[in-house]
Amino acid sequence: MPSYFIAQIKIKDWDEYENYLRGFDQVFRQYKGKVVAVDDHPTVLEGEWPYTRMVIIRFPNEKETLRWYRSPEYQALIKHRLNASQANTILVQGRI
Repeated sequence: MPSYFIAQIKIKDWDEYENYLRGFDQVFRQYKGKVVAVDDHPTVLEGEWPYTRMVIIRFPNEKETLRWYRSPEYQALIKHRLNASQANTILVQGRI
């Protein structure tokens, strides 16, 4: 069953966030994920949207999602995102 990594990100320091982006593809390509959507200006249909970026990444299953997220390479890279932004991230189970 597919799983999705979903992030709502409020970027405070774009220069530091760029450090995260520069290393993202190199780490990410080692895993079986696909970036489904990245949007800096989503259309708000209900409620408030205090974020500057929305990211959705699809993986074939939860195990692969966690293998990527918990990998030493990603954990070394994520420090840039954590320093540059506030985020809510979740793992969501998809449907077949």
